[in-house]
Amino acid sequence: MQEHIFSTLSGDIHYWTDFSAPEAMTLVFLPGLTADHRLFQKQIESFEGRYRLLVWDAPGHGASRPFHLDFTLRDMADWLHEILQQEQVDTFCLIGQSMGGYVAQSLLQTYPDEAAGFISIDSAPLKRPYTTSAEIWMLRHCEPVYQAIPWDLLRSAGPIGCAETPYGQALMRQMMDCYGHAEYAALSGHGFRILADAMAANLPYRIDCPALLLCGIRDHAASTQRYNRAWAQGEGLPLVWVPAAGHNSNTDNPVFVNRQIDLFVRKLSPLL
Repeated sequence: MQEHIFSTLSGDIHYWTDFSAPEAMTLVFLPGLTADHRLFQKQIESFEGRYRLLVWDAPGHGASRPFHLDFTLRDMADWLHEILQQEQVDTFCLIGQSMGGYVAQSLLQTYPDEAAGFISIDSAPLKRPYTTSAEIWMLRHCEPVYQAIPWDLLRSAGPIGCAETPYGQALMRQMMDCYGHAEYAALSGHGFRILADAMAANLPYRIDCPALLLCGIRDHAASTQRYNRAWAQGEGLPLVWVPAAGHNSNTDNPVFVNRQIDLFVRKLSPLL
């Protein structure tokens, strides 16, 4: 994977590419809140040389720091779109885990008819009707909660809440350890606020390409399972439960998730 830098007025975004399969679909991997590109290491290992790959550290995450926390979810979608244009990526499938899935939906809203496909991993719908007013209020007030929880407790509880396997938990802990307590609380709080703002905007967030919902059967993060059931039913989207997996299901059961990604992307080819 080759590292690149995309500069914005708020900071530099670091991303990595492998375009050694020049004629193949580009898989665009978007990690969740406080995670970085390492979240998709098992996917990169599996698909390197078979598909074109792009993965980023989202603004304010991992190597994409320091970064002013003055951006919106729409800004993230715009920057991602500019990166795709800069790399001359024409045919791509968005693969977003948790917060990454929201970034993908914002891009689909802002730049319709461009993505060939969308895979949500333990994410949820941005459409306003799926979220209660109380849930949006709570999203806006997460930062003080994270500030109040002792850092040692957060470092212990966070990986357990995200992953079921030793590998998944150790990886999440490594990613969390990039931050100090104050930075982690600020980044988390900002992420949840811009998510609440995007939901409250009540935009259509139409998914105009083939899509697949993946959700860990043991995903206990907030109401992710409930959201995915409602999303699948309300939008007519296929939902696949990932066995023996929590919120970071692509780290808990990468073999199963990679197979689902591969099957989905292969089905896109006749449609292109």
